[in-house]
Amino acid sequence: MRTPRFWQRRGLISSLLQPFAALYGIGAKYDRTHTVPQRAPLPVISIGNATAGGAGKTPTAIALAEMLRSMGHTPHLITRGYGSSGQSTRRVEITSDWQQMGDEALLLADAAPTWVGRDRLASAHAAKNAGATLVIADDALQHHKLAKDISLLAVDGAYGMGNGYLLPAGPLREPLAEALNRTDAVICIGKNRHQLAFDKPVFDATLQPTGDVGWLQNQRVLAFAGLARPEKFYTSLSALGAELVGLYNFPDHHAYTERELDMLCYAAEKAGAIPVATAKDAVKFPAVYRERIRVLTVALAFSDPAAWQKWLQSHLPAPI
Repeated sequence: MRTPRFWQRRGLISSLLQPFAALYGIGAKYDRTHTVPQRAPLPVISIGNATAGGAGKTPTAIALAEMLRSMGHTPHLITRGYGSSGQSTRRVEITSDWQQMGDEALLLADAAPTWVGRDRLASAHAAKNAGATLVIADDALQHHKLAKDISLLAVDGAYGMGNGYLLPAGPLREPLAEALNRTDAVICIGKNRHQLAFDKPVFDATLQPTGDVGWLQNQRVLAFAGLARPEKFYTSLSALGAELVGLYNFPDHHAYTERELDMLCYAAEKAGAIPVATAKDAVKFPAVYRERIRVLTVALAFSDPAAWQKWLQSHLPAPI
């Protein structure tokens, strides 16, 4: 699904959904207070968010893996693999079928060895046996079965906490205060436009395009995305000088059909534009379309990478 517009402000719909949000809150609190965390055989760094939708967890996990490697660690990534089929723990290859592993898992596997499975403790054991010295648990802040050594909260500075209500009345998976209670540091991606207060160390970061993006300057673009909040993608394209002549929104984690891709390519050709998608979308395209559709890739860049590395070093054991 896409992030509903009413999640951004309080109104009639969010008010009518408050009883369901109260029930959700009771269930989330029960899970939080009645689950006994289990310790993995190696250090665990969790990356999560307090809201549903794209807060930037995947690029954060990738940037963290790169930083840890530069510090001498051997990180592996573990993930539930949203949309993946099967339950058993298995290693992801960049050539894996995205429907079996999940689209985001393929992006993670391109950055570091990645394991998918519902049992994240089993995934941590598999990573340990394969040579990992620590694991990065993607989207694991609300996964209480796995004990964490460091918990990081990713926050979309532009979106904030939406209307501040719990699901389904708002975007919150849990109250921000509860999430912060289990958080060691906050990664604020983009400017903190809502002046959110964090009683934890905060490291500012932005999503920056990678590679040569000069081809976007004054280029007519038909953009499409299967994201929770595709507006960020479109804003990035505009900021790079693209002229957006068409925007097509699809549900988050959308499985594109060849008919849809043909339609998008035809619409772009008719408009004298080029079709452009995100890397998360592109991993789901058949090979023939990867030559017809351009991709804008982004990476997380910390405002003060030295301070971020120093904080990590002070909270982790020395590399083995």
